[in-house]
Amino acid sequence: MSGQGLPLRVATLLTGLLECLGFAGVLFGWASLVFVFKKEHYFEELCEHDARLMGNATGMEDCKAQDEKFSLIFTLASFMNNFMTFPTGFIFDRFKTTVARLIAIFLYTSATLIIAFISAGSAMLLFLAMPMLSVGGILFLMTNLQVGNLFGKHRSTIITLYNGAFDSSSAVFLIIKLLYEKGISLRASFIFLSVCSVWHVGRTFLLMPRGHIPYPLPPNYSYGLCSGTGTREKKKTANSKELDLQAKEFLPPKEEIPGPGQLDEPRSFKSSVFSRRFAWHLVWLSVIQLWHYLFIGTLNSLLTNLASGDRALISSYTNAFAITQFFGMLCAPWNGLLMDRLKQKYQKEARKTGRLEAEKTWCNIFGDLPSFLGLLPGSPVWLQWSRCGIPLLVAIWMVSSLWPSPVVLLRKTGFGLEGPELIRGPVRGHCSSASVAALSAAVPSLALTSLLCLGFAICASVPVLPLQYGTFVLQVISRSFLYGGNAAFLTLAFPSEHFGKLFGLVMALSAIVSLLQFPIFMCIKGPLQNNPFYVNVMLVLATLLTFAHPVLVYLECRQKATAPAATF
Repeated sequence: MSGQGLPLRVATLLTGLLECLGFAGVLFGWASLVFVFKKEHYFEELCEHDARLMGNATGMEDCKAQDEKFSLIFTLASFMNNFMTFPTGFIFDRFKTTVARLIAIFLYTSATLIIAFISAGSAMLLFLAMPMLSVGGILFLMTNLQVGNLFGKHRSTIITLYNGAFDSSSAVFLIIKLLYEKGISLRASFIFLSVCSVWHVGRTFLLMPRGHIPYPLPPNYSYGLCSGTGTREKKKTANSKELDLQAKEFLPPKEEIPGPGQLDEPRSFKSSVFSRRFAWHLVWLSVIQLWHYLFIGTLNSLLTNLASGDRALISSYTNAFAITQFFGMLCAPWNGLLMDRLKQKYQKEARKTGRLEAEKTWCNIFGDLPSFLGLLPGSPVWLQWSRCGIPLLVAIWMVSSLWPSPVVLLRKTGFGLEGPELIRGPVRGHCSSASVAALSAAVPSLALTSLLCLGFAICASVPVLPLQYGTFVLQVISRSFLYGGNAAFLTLAFPSEHFGKLFGLVMALSAIVSLLQFPIFMCIKGPLQNNPFYVNVMLVLATLLTFAHPVLVYLECRQKATAPAATF
């Protein structure tokens, strides 16, 4: 990284972080906004009949028809958030950064202006505004993720940090709710968000590239304020290297490009989509994501039932949920930090010995996890994280220590880790040891995410109001691990040239599954009469099914690692 462009790159990083934190994922603070909408009497006319029948003031608090409207709006908006990843990714790839960001600004500004100027009488416009807000936000995130390419070996950490900021931005609606309770109108808050579009436009032209930020970064790369002549040449240089980005991340020097004749045919996009690996990953993502969306979309109704319509208590728990969402930014980088450390360890061992050593590498990474994260006893970081971070780190260590080292599997083959043929196909005559190591390293992350979701699901299923504080904590940690683990697995398990298409496809298909949240909500409110016990049991069983994914990946890795030994 050249010192000349460092201030610009740091400015791009920090402003991108602020953009993701303040705007990109505000949709997932929906529970706070629903509280304000109810105070503003949105869809309240649907409750009049129920209120007369019940004959008391609390009839409005648990209005079935009103809750259904809000649940349907969130279902549609969250569906668009995922499903539109595929077409917006195509727009970003085809028309580059500037065009994609201008579309995002248009959608986001239009959405905030619609919300600012609607009233209870025109509340149906929320069905238009919230999906627009969601798609604009995901485009902001998508165009900012490439900023990680500016910082080399810290790329994974920055990408997961941005994903965490996306999760934490749900706290924006909490701020709007608190301001509303202090007398600041909903219209004033959303007009302010609309005016911030001026800042988005300025950042688009001054601190972001017109095209894509390549990886690896070419020498003397410039963009934004520092861009000058020679841009086209730099773009050509970048495009010629894009297909090798994953290989260059893991390979030591002089081993990045295998010779011709060493490799099998590259894996096609069709074969990747119809593979068992992709199918189980889709199940893993869809089930866990459905839990999160259903919980967020129905939280206001859940708290209303558990608090017996007490507005003050509902407001207190809604605030607690939104505050825990803010800490998603602190949870998400743990996965990225582990990946960066793991990658550096592999490279160091490969340079020194030409192969990975079994228990040494695995235990150094996960057994000495506190030292990797700077959590040495007595240090300021240790004191800061000892209360909330240590239990999670202990869980990570336990899962990783119980899982066999990927290098133990490789020992049987007699081959060292000479470079990830995962990207270009296995070497003829034997299985790719690098792909086995990479996939095996992803197994603990997949299993830990499923475990966190299971804990979150069980807590959410218990109808005890104070227990929901624990549910909020597990939910934000699980969600932070989910999306970082999803992207990481697709990167490791499939060819890099198909990553964009596979990522967009898996998000789009999981979005279709997420539509189930509305009929589930209708079932709870209707036939089950506000008793979600049987639905929760079914979803917990479905969560147990997600553990099949890491188990099958592990068995596949073991099979591939032991196959060469049989034929050698």
